[in-house]
Amino acid sequence: MNVLILGSGAREHAFAWKIAKSSMCNKLFIAPGNAGTSELGTNVEVEVNDFERIKKLAIDEEIDMLIVGPEDPLVNGIFDFFNETEDLKHITVIGPSKQGARLEGSKEFAKEFMQKYNIPTAKYEAFTKNNLEDGFAFLDTLNPPYVLKADGLAAGKGVLILEDLKEAKNELKEMVADGKFGAASSTVVIEEFLDGIELSIFVLTDGDSYKILPSAKDYKRIGEGDAGLNTGGMGAISPVPFADRFFIEKVETEIIKPTIHGLKEEGIVYHGFIFIGLIVNGNDVKVIEYNVRMGDPETEVVIPRIKSDLLHLFKGIGDGTFSEKDLHIDEDTAATIMLVSGGYPEKYEKGKVISGLDDIDGSIVFHAGTKQEEDAVLTNGGRVLAITSFGINIEDALSKSFANAEKINFEKKYYRKDIGFDL
Repeated sequence: MNVLILGSGAREHAFAWKIAKSSMCNKLFIAPGNAGTSELGTNVEVEVNDFERIKKLAIDEEIDMLIVGPEDPLVNGIFDFFNETEDLKHITVIGPSKQGARLEGSKEFAKEFMQKYNIPTAKYEAFTKNNLEDGFAFLDTLNPPYVLKADGLAAGKGVLILEDLKEAKNELKEMVADGKFGAASSTVVIEEFLDGIELSIFVLTDGDSYKILPSAKDYKRIGEGDAGLNTGGMGAISPVPFADRFFIEKVETEIIKPTIHGLKEEGIVYHGFIFIGLIVNGNDVKVIEYNVRMGDPETEVVIPRIKSDLLHLFKGIGDGTFSEKDLHIDEDTAATIMLVSGGYPEKYEKGKVISGLDDIDGSIVFHAGTKQEEDAVLTNGGRVLAITSFGINIEDALSKSFANAEKINFEKKYYRKDIGFDL
């Protein structure tokens, strides 16, 4: 099979790393890719939302399967574009339809979906500039902290958690009336704050049957002890120790099965991943959010633990044999730490020379924000490299990742040294 992966981060590098191992993979293309993916397939300078150029690439290279990494092209309808284009409709697309992608693309839609199908989540209301006063009144009924979520995609910046009621009201006005996040915040979901431990469960589905992938927990804050600004993710652990068989069975019964049932009831075509962000407080498990793709850096710990041929599973989604495929998971623990540019997630510099990549021993290095320039690999993003290691437990896996993190150098390199501290 000729396979095209859309995206340029460590998530897409992890997909490429896994797909390249498959005996079914003939040619592998990554658009636009990074310095790491270039060692596994052919990078192509095509942006993930340029559907016409993606179409040309798919036809020219006789692509059989498209794997969509980021959420933007899914929310923008790339599945439907392929399905409705005569020259492309034979290509298997791993990712949901535009309607299915609304689970991530619209917080209000996701909340309504959960409410309709009795999926446990925080109580909420949605507001626009036309009922701003009602939003203020709803905030008055809640206890701090206050959670405000832009309805649409806001590049990971659309969720605010605020302690002060007056500040929450000011932010609500700025979001809906003043366009703080543009069209993404023309509607804002306000919900009660849920206290507990966060983790993520991942499901791969053809819209009818499903397979539960390994659990994972990521660490979003830039500072140790989960302090400071939110980032795209500073590290991840899989599996989550308390997510045992009984916990997964509870999540399957209360959340996964109703989600798949709801998609079928709504007539939503869904071929791909469902990322379910959970909050756990004692025996109480609730959904924080859905994502319609794999997370990053969670992908870097989940995908390496899958022993089965991932391309074989994806092919089953395309030809209707997915339910017959077996999923085998490595029992060992995987731990990822993210090396980031100094200053991230605020202002940072690109183009720093990376050294030490050839000295890595016992870990997998997934490139997140890199580019190749002649013989040098340079930084090209805030998050630069993800170092993933296996171990018999969290401490063992982390020790390998930390040891290799010290071997890699670039100017102003930073990483958290406390990933997994709360587990």
